[in-house]
Amino acid sequence: MSKISKINRRSMLALTLACSVGMAMGIASLPSQAAELDSIHFLIPGGAGGGWDGTARGTGEALTKSGIVKSASYENMSGGGGGKAIGFLIENAESNYGTLMVNSTPIVIRSLVGRFPHNFRDLTMIAGTIGDYGAIITGKNSPYKDFNDLVAAYKKNPRAVSIGGGSVPGGMDHLVAAMAFQGAGADPTKVKYIPYDAGGKLNAAILSGEVDAGSTGFSEAIALAKSGEVRILAVTSDKRVPAFKEAPTLVEQGIDVTFVNWRGFFAAPGLPDSKANAYRSAIAKMYDTPEWEAVRARNGWVNIHNPGDEFTAFLVDQETVIKDLMTKLGFL
Repeated sequence: MSKISKINRRSMLALTLACSVGMAMGIASLPSQAAELDSIHFLIPGGAGGGWDGTARGTGEALTKSGIVKSASYENMSGGGGGKAIGFLIENAESNYGTLMVNSTPIVIRSLVGRFPHNFRDLTMIAGTIGDYGAIITGKNSPYKDFNDLVAAYKKNPRAVSIGGGSVPGGMDHLVAAMAFQGAGADPTKVKYIPYDAGGKLNAAILSGEVDAGSTGFSEAIALAKSGEVRILAVTSDKRVPAFKEAPTLVEQGIDVTFVNWRGFFAAPGLPDSKANAYRSAIAKMYDTPEWEAVRARNGWVNIHNPGDEFTAFLVDQETVIKDLMTKLGFL
């Protein structure tokens, strides 16, 4: 078994354990009577069409349609790989107690590489909510029919194969592409990675042929794949995902690599406990609604619920796992 496979199995184990603890302990610790919320303002650290955007809007859709929250609003604030939104939330804390910011693995990655002056410890931890698999995609007219076709071209000349992503160099999408190529026996440090501001601009680049392939969240790729605009070369799940069963896994193509990118919500520092618990309770209630199941199934997400302190413990463990992974891949 390759080093990357061992690391990924550890990452998946850590993810599973954190999920189990959150489900077994976190929900039980929430107040028995969840407060109904008038509104939530979602702060999205990237542009439209990305994984953060979809997660925030999907969560807001489920919360409002189920009647748990009366209204939801959304604000996209791109910049610094998510750093602009984090800084804004911290610097304007008291005026943003009605705001939840969505984020994911990049909040750990960017802190590890020293790109953020802050990390998750500087925020109020609300809850981890879902996991989204990674996907390698290409345009419908691409000569690459599966991931091994892309690997063959990459091994022949890495600089001739461009991989786009909806995050900064060294970020989540770059990391997933590097993991996949290393799992296929190629040098992960030579990936010609081109960053875009979230999934919308990445998808446009793929459709126009500006890049040969893209690394993105599986949920972001599903709609374009169903419409026939893109081809999903591989998904990082251990088996095919019901939301789009036509997408082959890396594993079934002989590449022993799996990965799940968690996503969750954070609030401003100093948020009163009563308000934080109201947010956590609303999210906990959401999981039992048909409105949430419709959103989750549509996007091919995995339910991962880690509220409050369990979310903190999960991210502390993820720091260790991701740091080890990035070191092995040459990012640190």
